[in-house]
This record gives sequence, structure tokens and C-alpha cells, in this order.
Amino acid sequence: MHAHDDHCARPAGPGQQAGAVQQLSAEDPRAVPAVVAALRAGEAVVVPTETVYGLAALPDRRDLLLELKGRPGSVPIAVLVADAAQAAAAAGAALPELAERLAAAFWPGPLTIVVPTADGPTLGVRCPDHDFVHRVAVEVGPIATTSANRHGQPTPPTATAAAAALAGEVAVVVDGGELDGLASTVVDATGPELRILREGPIGGVELRRVLR
Repeated sequence: MHAHDDHCARPAGPGQQAGAVQQLSAEDPRAVPAVVAALRAGEAVVVPTETVYGLAALPDRRDLLLELKGRPGSVPIAVLVADAAQAAAAAGAALPELAERLAAAFWPGPLTIVVPTADGPTLGVRCPDHDFVHRVAVEVGPIATTSANRHGQPTPPTATAAAAALAGEVAVVVDGGELDGLASTVVDATGPELRILREGPIGGVELRRVLR
């Protein structure tokens, strides 16, 4: 779908008005500003990461992401960050030593680290190894992001198919080519011992080697 300035009129999705969806290539210099503007306007976007296509919004619009995925509110949504300092800001607290060591070893990369937050709940944070979404995070701060698919279904490998799989419309769809990577490894760093919550591109042997 390498559309450089393509707009497709589609029915309105949750929390959105009927209108055109902006479709841009990740190489298009207008793509980052378009995504930043949409996020700041409270809208959702589909963007490429180094793993799979992501459905993203600012953290205070997690509700919109849940609607678009058809996902229960009990399932947490992680945030993508530009660096470890941004991760600590998102959590509202300093990262635990275990999380800091993992971030230093594997960020940017496909590792989501669950950390405690200042207000009680835990939060999954990840610094992506993808130039496009990293630049967006530098501009807007932490971005609530989940795979761009309907809950319980596989994530389509193309931007067009990922956007079409959702329960409603997003404001901007960014085409980064065909993506068929594994979703990130997820680890719990809230306690003294590492717990692997989801297997992914970074294996347990690799993780524990760093922590020795």
C-alpha cells in the first residue's frame, strides 16, 4: 500500500467522525507530523514497529484502542517510549534495578518490561528499535500501543490489512512494508526475580545471561 497522499473515505469508527483516512508511506516526510498531530488530537493511528503493525494512541485514550480491537478492559496495554527516562516518566517512578539492567541490554528492541507505577498498577514499557515510531515517541512522549488486530486474531502483515481488521477507523495509516515479526518478549521486573510472561524474539537464556 505505498500510498503517498491517499485518502479513503470510510465509515466512522469508535470515537471518530466520518471522514478520510490519511495513508502515508513511512518514508514520506509528512508521515511523522501527521501521526503526531493525530495522536495529539486524541485519535488512533496504525504504525509500523520492528515486530508487527501497532495500533497507537496517547495513554489517556487507551479506551479507544480497546474499542478498535474489541478487547476487554482487563487486558493491559503497554506503552512505547523513546528511552528509559521516558519509561520512568510514564510509570511516575524510578525503574527498578532489574528493569534498568534489562533496558540497558536490550533497548531499543523487542522487549516489553513490566514495571511498578507510582499509583499502584503495573505498566509494560518498551523502547522500539524502529526509527519511525521512535521519532514519534520523541515528539509526543509515551504512546499506548498494542498490535493492530482484532482481539484474539493474528496481526496482519500489511498496513492496509491491519487497519481493515480493526473494529473501526483510525486517523492515519503508515505503511512500513510487510511485517511478519514476532510480538515482543514480555517480562515482569516488578519483583526481585525475572519472570517471563510471553516468549518472543529475545529468549530466556539471553535474558538471564545479562542478569548474571
